[in-house]
Amino acid sequence: MAFISIDELTAKRIPPETFSLFALGFRPFFLLAALFGALAVPVWALVWALVLAGVVSTPLPGLWWHAHEMIFGFAAAVIVGFLFTAGKAWTGQQTPTGQLLAALAALWIAGRLAMALGDGVWVALVDAAFLPVCAAIFVGLLVRSRNKVNYFIGGLLSVLGLLNLGFHLARLHVLAVDPLSVLHFALCLIVLLETIIAGRVVPMFTLSAIRGVRQWRNKAFDYAAIACTGVALVLWAGDAGPWAAAVAVLAALLQIARTLGWNTWATRKNPLLWVLHVSHLWIPLGLLLLAAAQWQLLPRSAGIHALAIGATGGLIIGMITRTALGHTGRWLVAGPVETIAYALVHLAALTRVLTIAAIPAAASGGVHLAATLWALAFLLYFWRYRPFLTRARLDGKPG
Repeated sequence: MAFISIDELTAKRIPPETFSLFALGFRPFFLLAALFGALAVPVWALVWALVLAGVVSTPLPGLWWHAHEMIFGFAAAVIVGFLFTAGKAWTGQQTPTGQLLAALAALWIAGRLAMALGDGVWVALVDAAFLPVCAAIFVGLLVRSRNKVNYFIGGLLSVLGLLNLGFHLARLHVLAVDPLSVLHFALCLIVLLETIIAGRVVPMFTLSAIRGVRQWRNKAFDYAAIACTGVALVLWAGDAGPWAAAVAVLAALLQIARTLGWNTWATRKNPLLWVLHVSHLWIPLGLLLLAAAQWQLLPRSAGIHALAIGATGGLIIGMITRTALGHTGRWLVAGPVETIAYALVHLAALTRVLTIAAIPAAASGGVHLAATLWALAFLLYFWRYRPFLTRARLDGKPG
């Protein structure tokens, strides 16, 4: 006989139709990121192709705006939403909800509007405020709960905020550095954060979902793969020269062995799992492409888009579906809509990388096709998950 706790008997269930957009961090930020990603990328593609010349313009060079907004707009929203959700479980303390969470979402929106419409110091102040505020809240949770194992994640979030500030100082000519180089370092930091967190959760998800699955894991090997990847990315972003390509190749080999050790093949029939495995495999592929670029065999953008679309976009679409399903009281099962969205993101990555690396004559078409596939994927997410994220959990629990 199962015992029912007093808390379970007396807890008040939240009606399923209750508006709950600001009940937990993942809800507004996942929804905003999906909508923004679906709109910003095709708009950028049309601006790049001069289709919207004179209709849509930004004070920044188009490439800077595109890269900045995908990193500090789209990806940053997902990271904050994930950490505010996971942080509650990690620390046992309440993360922002209600009016505070709504204010943070409004601050993020203000940053996007400022970057699209304005210029000058005020844009830097508005846009650069979001990440430091979120980092301060998250680090405060860790410190109060003495959750030392995750201090480094709080540190990475803080550094990401500093890089955004560095970008603005560079574009305002306060720092004598190339703003695009700052954006490259920011992408590297996000990829490093992805491979650290994926190394924790992807094998665990696989073990819990597939009974009897065999895996090979080694903590020292994991640390070596992560450290080598971090060094390779920093050397690339710092333009250390062709010799740094050897480090990138070594990091790629370590990451391939690490990912396959999680038993990628066993996940082939489970979209909620294979999307994470395949997405993580874009990290070693991106490292190999960056190595080829350092040897002047390929354009740098091939590796950049492998990491930005394949790894980052793929892990994001996988995690924002899984997190939303689990934290709204639903079964952890990817249906046809989710599976199509996963495939679209990876097809976007494949299209963009192949047309850069192997079919340069089709590069222009590749931009538009990849942008369309990407936008469709995140529009599907927004359409499917908007009701889930704006209403209460199915089980009536808070969050």
